[in-house]
Amino acid sequence: MDTAQVKEMVRARYGGLAAGTSLGSCAPSCCDSSSASTLDRQSRQMGYSAEELAAVPDGANLGLGCGNPQAIAAMKPGEVVVDLGSGAGFDCLLAARQVGPKGRVIGVDMTHEMLAKARQNAAKIGAGNVEFRLGEIEHLPIADNTADVVLSNCVINLVPDKAQVFREAFRVLKPGGRLAISDVVNTAPLSPELAADRTLICGCVVGAAPAQKIVAWLAEAGFTGIRVTAMPESRDLIAAWAPGRGVENYVASAIIEGWKPAG
Repeated sequence: MDTAQVKEMVRARYGGLAAGTSLGSCAPSCCDSSSASTLDRQSRQMGYSAEELAAVPDGANLGLGCGNPQAIAAMKPGEVVVDLGSGAGFDCLLAARQVGPKGRVIGVDMTHEMLAKARQNAAKIGAGNVEFRLGEIEHLPIADNTADVVLSNCVINLVPDKAQVFREAFRVLKPGGRLAISDVVNTAPLSPELAADRTLICGCVVGAAPAQKIVAWLAEAGFTGIRVTAMPESRDLIAAWAPGRGVENYVASAIIEGWKPAG
């Protein structure tokens, strides 16, 4: 599949999830489920607290992540946050609470359906310091040196040109700004069967890159203080994405951190 085909498949799948139709040929998606109790359980596995889950309106948490970038972002009142692949707004709305009314959160997503859902969710709780913009995370609709923090949750693995995503993250960060990303990394070469399964692109398996490649891309983009920390405890969560396929033997959830030099 070429880049355009991958993007269209991902857009159709996640647009369908937002609209409640689950359209598209790429399935399963990371952690997707129709049960609210299952979504909450999965989110607690990812590291979200009961308080965080209660703070967002119904429909904001679609269970599409693989970790909790909020836990490492150390967001402060007044900061500007950018969320790459903001989906229905879950992490954006949580970030908005942390940065407060003097801060700002910008979510970017390439699906109209997700943007509509995110805007509805923000309106439900009166989150006036959050905005959602249509765009691809390889070409962010955001000015240089805007953000103090760039978040993302299990989205970059879906993008064919990951190096470009990290270049864009570096561009929009202010000097001294930081990355706080949860994503999946490849921990062992995929079996031929799994590597050939196009449905596992949206399943956050086929597109996962090895940690050493991510480190190299971040360094090439200009980041310092780079850390990619795989989370072995994510095995049970990842196994549920494609039950019985053994995908947990090939990918793991990871925390990805980096800083744009202050100078």
